[in-house]
Amino acid sequence: MALPPEVVDQQALERVSKLRLVARTVVESFVSGQHRSVYKGFSVEFAQHREYSRGDEIRHIDWKVFGKSDRLFVKQYEEETNLRAHICLDASGSMRYAGSGGSKFDYARKCAAALAYLMIGQSDGVGLVTFDDRIRTHIPARSTSGHLNTVFKHLADTKADRETNLAPILHDLAGRIRRRGLVVVLSDFFAPTEDLVQALAHLHHRRHEAILMQVLDPREIEFPFDEMYEFRCLERPGVRLRLDAPRVAKLYRERFAAFQDRLREACHRCRFDYVVLPTDRPCDAALAQYLTYRQGR
Repeated sequence: MALPPEVVDQQALERVSKLRLVARTVVESFVSGQHRSVYKGFSVEFAQHREYSRGDEIRHIDWKVFGKSDRLFVKQYEEETNLRAHICLDASGSMRYAGSGGSKFDYARKCAAALAYLMIGQSDGVGLVTFDDRIRTHIPARSTSGHLNTVFKHLADTKADRETNLAPILHDLAGRIRRRGLVVVLSDFFAPTEDLVQALAHLHHRRHEAILMQVLDPREIEFPFDEMYEFRCLERPGVRLRLDAPRVAKLYRERFAAFQDRLREACHRCRFDYVVLPTDRPCDAALAQYLTYRQGR
């Protein structure tokens, strides 16, 4: 399936696939691993077919497939107690901000694609949520290769627009995801901090694990502007602010660092991971560093 490079970087996916041995320990212990097994029965959800092997129970042979192909295949099922991952992508207007490279949104989409590719390649169930001021897409978690194409297509079709309403989105997800799971949020997290703290506590209360991946352009962190600038709001057309950048730079950096500290502390209290992803770093390299860190903990 051909997808534009701003969604899927094929070389990056190939590099991420090489992380499998590094990341599998992380994913198995942290995401699914021992929680996952293939169960043969009728009270669980169908996952996929595999070719019949001697010793397989005859009652699980798919005779319809045999009639069409003259080959024996058995049905595989997933236990309903499996833990699954939900990748949540912020598609609000602020994610369209782009520095010298691509936008934060394009970077976040590539990270989402890489994570889905990695986890489905390791037989983990992955779902996709896209949101701005409300949830736009909610694809339930699955683990088949065909499902990966569905995730990629939705990533390709999603455009960044509208305002952010992040905290209510996280509250909504905490209620929607009824089975305990892993929630990976890719966002700039530009929202009132106290509201975010309460939403993270809600996810923790529902016994979900979470990874907050804050996607930022380096200029948002460093504020390197050195003259008078007009800043335009990407979520509210027409809202503009003229600033003497050098005069406000110190205050901006202090407040931005304090914002990140509060977010980091909230994650620490909930035992969630908080990862900053600057867009000037290749996403596969950033994910590799994080997964290696997870493995070493």
